[in-house]
Amino acid sequence: MRFRHPDGSTVHLSYCTNVHPAETLDGILAQLRDHCEPVRRRLGRDRLGIGLWLARDAARTLTTDAASLRALRVELDRRGLEVVTLNGFPYEGFGADEVKYRVYQPDWTRPERLAHTTDLARLLAALLPEDVTEGSVSTLPLAWRTPFDTRAAALARNALTTLSGRLDALEELTGKSIRIGLEPEPGCVVETVADAVKALDPLPGPRIGVCLDTCHLATSFEDPRTALDALAAGGIPVPKAQLSAALHAEHPHLPEVRAALAAFAEPRFLHQTRTRTAAGLRGTDDLAQALGTAGHATAPGLPEAVAPDGGHDAGPGLPDATPWRAHFHVPLHAPPAPPLGSTLPVLQDAVALLVGGAHPRTHHLEVETYTWQALPPDRRPRTRARLADGIAAELTLARDLLTDLGLKELP
Repeated sequence: MRFRHPDGSTVHLSYCTNVHPAETLDGILAQLRDHCEPVRRRLGRDRLGIGLWLARDAARTLTTDAASLRALRVELDRRGLEVVTLNGFPYEGFGADEVKYRVYQPDWTRPERLAHTTDLARLLAALLPEDVTEGSVSTLPLAWRTPFDTRAAALARNALTTLSGRLDALEELTGKSIRIGLEPEPGCVVETVADAVKALDPLPGPRIGVCLDTCHLATSFEDPRTALDALAAGGIPVPKAQLSAALHAEHPHLPEVRAALAAFAEPRFLHQTRTRTAAGLRGTDDLAQALGTAGHATAPGLPEAVAPDGGHDAGPGLPDATPWRAHFHVPLHAPPAPPLGSTLPVLQDAVALLVGGAHPRTHHLEVETYTWQALPPDRRPRTRARLADGIAAELTLARDLLTDLGLKELP
């Protein structure tokens, strides 16, 4: 979906296909037919943007087989779909029964991550619509927080510097400018925007910036204005923003609230949980740990409730005198039933700051609710049609936010 900003530039809105666990080219082609095109039809649009997730195997096939890449481009056009952004965070296995910590591998200390992201940039340059010259790729925020030492930091930075040079060469060759956004996420080396500013000072290159995920921003209790002001002060671009909402519990000490939270403590994805106390931010790697209902043997990081500076809280669980937020991407249009809620207001504030001013801070917005099938059983879509209905409803909410800010929806 395209929107005209009052300054005359185009803002793109898409949804991320990592909600559909396809990791081969055949699976992606089926996903376009079975999921993406039905969403487009529900929205009554001739054209729909999708943020493709290309796992390692699919990316490698497309990189080494020009005919396969042409076939994908033809299929996108045939189904009324366009791609201006890729999700390069998960490498493979995102549709597995248990993802958890594996999503952070390989990290930016390993050559596989650089090679994969280079492939994604080249593929995106080939997939961009003819009238679009800028693309974006989101990627993991360097690595999980442990183990990560000065040597690892140097390796990651060197990889990003190498990538920046490759992106420069790609633009010279194709005329397409591809930018990369590190996506701050709780528990990672770059957990917050403040961490991103430190990690990217000085910038490895002008094409490297931040992908602002509003679920992650809210989970870490970051203020959108403060975060964006810090990026602006550091000269750090925002190639892309992901529109998502976290799980919010205002009164986590209440038994009924804890019971409601427990329904979201599922085994597939990691749901980092945070609370803001008088002593600072405290957190656990997963929601079950916050509730004190899971052991810590599988956690490669710090297992107890921890502060960003590495401090520990005594005992199991997370302090519950102040609100909790959990890294669980809840559907934008359908917040959890009371006594829980979502951080949709944080998303709304962030969008207003990103595209509501005289000029957009980013031109790529992507709805990323990949947890539809991880919702409590009574809230999961049981059919492809129900899932398409939900994704279309999320995009409708996002569209309305943009038009309320004065952007004009384009055909």
